[in-house]
Amino acid sequence: MISKLSTGLQSEPVVLHQKLHTTFTGLVHPISTEDAVVHQYLGIKYASVLARFRQSKLHTAYPPVTDASRHGFVCPQPQSKDYEAELFGLTEDVIPTQALKQNEFECLNLNITCPANALPGSRLPVMFFIHGGGNRGSGSSWLYDGGCLVQRSMMVGRPVILVTVNYRLGLFGFAASNALREDNIAAGEEGVGNYGLRDQRKALEWVYSFVSDFGGDSNNITLFGSASGAADILCHLHSSANELRPLFQRAIIQSAEMPSDIPNVSSAGWQFSRLTSALHAPTIDELRIVPADRLAVIAPVVRAVDDGVFFAHGWKDYLYPEKSEDILLHEKALHEKVPELQALSHCLKSPHSRLHSRSRSRSRSRSRVRHTLGTNHYHHPPHLQPLVIGDCGAESLLWSLPASLWSAPGVVRRLRAICQSLSKSSALLRAYDISAHTPPDELPEHVLDLINDARFAWPTECIASSEKRVRGGHGVWRYVFDQESPSRGVPHHAVDLLYLFDNVPLVVPPAVSPPDAFSPGLSPSASPGPSRPDTPDMFYGSDTDSDGVDFGFGFNSPDGEDDGWSVPIVDEWTYARVRDAVQSRWFAFAHGDAPWAEDKVYVFGPEGEVGERSMAIFNGRRRVQVWKEALEPLGIQLVQKVGVELSNGPPLS
Repeated sequence: MISKLSTGLQSEPVVLHQKLHTTFTGLVHPISTEDAVVHQYLGIKYASVLARFRQSKLHTAYPPVTDASRHGFVCPQPQSKDYEAELFGLTEDVIPTQALKQNEFECLNLNITCPANALPGSRLPVMFFIHGGGNRGSGSSWLYDGGCLVQRSMMVGRPVILVTVNYRLGLFGFAASNALREDNIAAGEEGVGNYGLRDQRKALEWVYSFVSDFGGDSNNITLFGSASGAADILCHLHSSANELRPLFQRAIIQSAEMPSDIPNVSSAGWQFSRLTSALHAPTIDELRIVPADRLAVIAPVVRAVDDGVFFAHGWKDYLYPEKSEDILLHEKALHEKVPELQALSHCLKSPHSRLHSRSRSRSRSRSRVRHTLGTNHYHHPPHLQPLVIGDCGAESLLWSLPASLWSAPGVVRRLRAICQSLSKSSALLRAYDISAHTPPDELPEHVLDLINDARFAWPTECIASSEKRVRGGHGVWRYVFDQESPSRGVPHHAVDLLYLFDNVPLVVPPAVSPPDAFSPGLSPSASPGPSRPDTPDMFYGSDTDSDGVDFGFGFNSPDGEDDGWSVPIVDEWTYARVRDAVQSRWFAFAHGDAPWAEDKVYVFGPEGEVGERSMAIFNGRRRVQVWKEALEPLGIQLVQKVGVELSNGPPLS
């Protein structure tokens, strides 16, 4: 019996689902052409929420005919200006109209976008997207619509099926306390909090079990996500569920924003108690009847909690690596008592002897330790999936306003208070050229540099190095996304999503970039804006507020006039070049191929540049030497705290 019908532009897509005993009726995506028809099945319920602050249950009971032609509910969240409009600097008149209804008990649904000719036996790779946004956002957002991405995969001969998912956010998805744990145990549930993470896992279970009738391969699923969604994927990678029963084959981590530390239940409960006091709902039962819109408004950005159940043993060693590779090698040598490693340990302890030890045998032994360190030292799950990981060049643009409010003495005082060490804080201040006398018009740029490195760039590199080490030096691919946003002119946070999904309305000038756009003789008219050698994060463009405060991204002339070099051109050629590159690399990875050489870094931008580059290029794109000198001595958790404190802005007087 054929499980999938209708492939024409005029026909209503239908999936006769064998396992679920229902017929899903979808829609033909408007982007479809005669040569590339795309089908969508929207709002499919994958799990049920029986009560607030309880784990969801997999949903498998459907009526004979299931309408999948419209988006389902999304999790309650603060009502504010369109998140994507804020992010990409778009005016509301160019954003597609979308009115998504909110309901905390019916928000667990997913959307499937697939080639029209996909059949149960097609076994197409599945790309499973987890959206970010903290307490805001939705897998049903127009930004993540899968039409363009799936159609492109068909056109390049690498067809995929895209799944986007809605899950519980804020307190609905991540509240935790000892009282909640007792309540959950009484209901027969193990663990507490992480409801949103468990929702995502339930969606994965649903896709794994039932995507085959849509033409997908349940044994070829790639997770990918951005920001808090990318951080969630890291949590799944190192979860006990993934250790016991992997449901995906690989992952793509885009601009992961990890918290400075994942709290335990007691720490999370302290914050939870403050919120319940403000709501005058001291008991769990009273809190369950508080209107959802009130919970959504007051909830801080909360995420994962270490409840002793969700995460696998030793998970912190991957997500919060505090020790350098040399220290780990030294500890390994002492632990195993191998003579050859003891010699290496002595070498690591003595810088003088290390300088004079260059024998080939020593080099080979060091290589062997690097390869085996991950398999023995951390007792990590042997199946850890391959991953692609990277960040955007100007992630900190999100915090331009609070960064502009700092005074130079205020920054100095705050950093010294956080570091609790005059020598370490002084090194940090010197590294980012901040002092009590830094001119006010220069300070925001330096503060944003530090925020960028502390919250995204350096943590991304730490996680990439840690994940590569525990995989024996293989299975991790690094990229940097420095391509400018057409509207903002800088590679800001989540700009890679603009190119990947190809859904943001663009107003770009005609193509001006010639095929040899990166030749030495490139004229200024084709390449508007030189990079500054002391700012390897590629901060381009002008981002000046109405009061004339320069946030540090522009290169304006001394008199304040725009000299014509302030905003780089993103024309049709450069946009298409980067879009095609990121899509093709993601498709290749989803199909099980290496996206690029493991010993290289892949660059996307600036100004349309794409391709593999040596790690020496990476060192020039990011402040690697500064990280070693100023950030490593502090440790990743303290560095991330620095980033969070600065991005919050100065305290109100």
